[in-house]
Amino acid sequence: MKKTAPTKAEIALLEAFAGLTLERIHVPTSSPEFASATAEIMAAGIVGFDTESKPTFVTGDVSEGPHVVQFALHDKAYLFQLHRAEGHPFLIELLQSDQLIKVGFGLKSDRGHIFAKLGVHFNAVVDLNTVFSMDGYHKEMGVRAAVGLVFKQRFPKSRHVTTSNWSQPQLTPQQLLYAANDAYAALKVLEALNLTREDLPIMGLGSRSNEIGTEPN
Repeated sequence: MKKTAPTKAEIALLEAFAGLTLERIHVPTSSPEFASATAEIMAAGIVGFDTESKPTFVTGDVSEGPHVVQFALHDKAYLFQLHRAEGHPFLIELLQSDQLIKVGFGLKSDRGHIFAKLGVHFNAVVDLNTVFSMDGYHKEMGVRAAVGLVFKQRFPKSRHVTTSNWSQPQLTPQQLLYAANDAYAALKVLEALNLTREDLPIMGLGSRSNEIGTEPN
C-alpha cells in the first residue's frame, strides 16, 4: 500500500512545532567566532543542514546564493553568512568533512549552488526525502509534511520570509528563526526516525569530475 504524507489542510489543524528561539541562534561574525562554531558543529557529528538564497524573480536570472548556510545542533543553530569572507575556510571545512553528517530536505539542489559559490562539493549528506522514499513515500516529503507526519505538528512556513532578501548583511529576527528552524526540524525528524548510522543513505554529493569540469547539475 502506497504511503501518503498529510495534506496541507490536515497540517493546518495541528499544533505548532516548537522550534529554536532567538537566543539559541548564533551568527558568527569574526574568525574566533567561526572557529568556535566550527569546533562545536564538528563535535556534534551529525547536524541539521539547509541553505538560503536571495530569490530571483526574472526568468533567466541565476541565483548568486547560497547567502546563508545553516547548521543545527540538538539545542542551538549556527548561521554562516557568505558575505563574511573570513568564515569561508571554516564553512568549506564543514561542507567537505566526511565525519560530519549533514541532514536536510532536498539537498541535491544545493549541490550546484555550493559548487558555483565556493568551488567545492559537500560530503556526508543525508537527504531525508530519500529516507522517506525508501520507506514507501513516493512524493518528495519536505520539512512541513515530515513534521506533520512524525510529530503531528505544524511547521510554519511564511512565503514572505522565504522570498526575502537573504543577502542583506543583517538578517531580521524572522529570517533567523526561519533559517535556523528549517535545519533544526530536519535534525529532529531524523532523531525521531531512530535510525542507526548504518541505516542512513549517506551521499557524497560530488565527484572528482565536478572539481575539474563544469558546474554539476
